[in-house]
Amino acid sequence: MSDAFTVLWTHDTCRALRKAGRVGERPPVAFSGVHSSLPAWSGARTGDEVYALHVNRNVVHVVSRMRVIDMERRDCCGTAPATWQDPAFPGHGAWSMLGAGGCGATAVHVDATPVRFDVPIPSDLLMGLTWRNRRGQTRGLKYVVDGRLERSVSLQGFYRLTSESADDLSDLVGNTAPSRAESLGGCGSPARPASRGPEPLKE
Repeated sequence: MSDAFTVLWTHDTCRALRKAGRVGERPPVAFSGVHSSLPAWSGARTGDEVYALHVNRNVVHVVSRMRVIDMERRDCCGTAPATWQDPAFPGHGAWSMLGAGGCGATAVHVDATPVRFDVPIPSDLLMGLTWRNRRGQTRGLKYVVDGRLERSVSLQGFYRLTSESADDLSDLVGNTAPSRAESLGGCGSPARPASRGPEPLKE
C-alpha cells in the first residue's frame, strides 16, 4: 500500500516557478536533500504520493501532487558535476528551483500534476489534517486560527500523512477543475509536454 507525504515549497521556490513560466507545467523531477531548507524524502518509495504545499497570506495551497517514480540518477539528469562549480543536474535545469543546488540534493523523478497556485485547502479540511510517524503516533497542524495558518513551522519538513488526510487531499486535487494557466500551458502559451518527463498523472 502506498503512502502520502507533504513537503513545503517556500516563497522563493514558488516565486522562481512563476518567474520561469512553470505554472501549468508538470515537473518531471523534484529534489531530496539533507538540510531543513531541502528536507530528505525519508520513507518515500516508488508509488508514494507527495503533496507540495505553499503558504500565502496564511492560506495553504496544494501546488502539485507528485507520484514517486524512482530516486535514482538517470541519463535525463545530465552529466554528474566534475567540480563544485558545475551544475548538479544540468538535464533538469528548467526545474532547478525545486532544489537542484541544495545541500546533498538527489533527484526524485515524479509523475506530477501541473504546478498551480489556485487550489487552497478549505479551512475545515486544514484543521482536520493529520500526520503520522513511523511509530504510528499522529499529530495535527499547529497554529491554525479560524481556518488560517498563522505559522508554517509544522509544515516545514517531509511528513507522512494519515490515510484519511491523504484521501482528503487526493479528493481536493482530483475534484479541482483545470486552471486557465494549465489549459494554456503556463503564461498564455500553447500547452507543451514537459521534456524528459514521465507520462502525465491521470486524475
